[in-house]
Amino acid sequence: MKLSEFKFDLPEEQIALYPAHNRDESRMLVLNRKTGEIEHKIFKDLVNYFDDKDVFVFNDTRVFPARLYGNKEKTGAKIEVFLLRELNKEMKFWDVLVDPARKIRIGNKLYFGEDDSLVAEVIDNTTSRGRTLRFLFDGTYEEFRKTLYELGETPLPRFINRPVEPDDEIRYQTIFAKHEGAVVAPTAGMHFSRELLKRLEIRGCEFSFITLHAGLGNFREIDVEDLTKHKMDSEQMQILPENVEIINNARRNKNRICAVGTTVMRALETCVGTDGLIKAYDGWTNKFIFPPYDFTVADSMIANFQLPYSTLLMMICAFGDYDKVMNAYDVALKEGYRFGTYGDAMLII
Repeated sequence: MKLSEFKFDLPEEQIALYPAHNRDESRMLVLNRKTGEIEHKIFKDLVNYFDDKDVFVFNDTRVFPARLYGNKEKTGAKIEVFLLRELNKEMKFWDVLVDPARKIRIGNKLYFGEDDSLVAEVIDNTTSRGRTLRFLFDGTYEEFRKTLYELGETPLPRFINRPVEPDDEIRYQTIFAKHEGAVVAPTAGMHFSRELLKRLEIRGCEFSFITLHAGLGNFREIDVEDLTKHKMDSEQMQILPENVEIINNARRNKNRICAVGTTVMRALETCVGTDGLIKAYDGWTNKFIFPPYDFTVADSMIANFQLPYSTLLMMICAFGDYDKVMNAYDVALKEGYRFGTYGDAMLII
């Protein structure tokens, strides 16, 4: 398929700037991928679509405060630094994006905090926008991380066009977030409340957790019309044996498996074998899923309503059928559903 096939007109006022007051009370459009039938529900109605021994697969990555604001030495020019990943713990090397990139050169020092409590030196220009920074800090590693995180800001996507607020620190995170490393939240999981998880548990549903540290590549613009030429950024992921067993048992017993979000779907399809079962995995994935694609593991999925041209929309179309999903998006637009990270949910069954 071509990039242009994933275009639709999204009014700015339908991009959600804030989450629903209660996590499980977002609206939920339910799409039957066989019949194309559409239902309009509230997210906590999810419990009515699953039964005993059905499995929900969640991403338990934890988002860290990745956006820093500082000043360049001598000129005092304001610089935004977006932390992508830690490269070397001992040397305090980090892979980052800087904005504006054109003003930053190797050897430049950047100062953060009101009292310049944190200093970094640019040691490498890795890409046209990317840089490698070495943070200069005399204290322990724990003190360094504490300082870094105190200065950092919740990395809301740019399309949430407002200042970050204190509530974002909690709401731009799932309630089961555990393993730190993501700079993008697994948004489908943010609709789950403790009460809803308990109701699903009482229903007999089982939970399996994978970890995929979602990166900025999820929001990177695709600059090729031929999707086969697009390369996804690599993301670190891990699936432990005990969680593999839960998923594989459901496969063997023909119970429903629901992938909660596109990151989960990518992880499952990365580590599935030719026998249709998944294997424990600790490594990286750059799997790019777009139509047509034959899915092996999950037979249902939850996703937010995504933005035009996004790789996330492409995966959802691959799973739910391109025509049916795009029709559902058309319905969602007309019905006033909210799009994006803090927006409403879609259940595909």
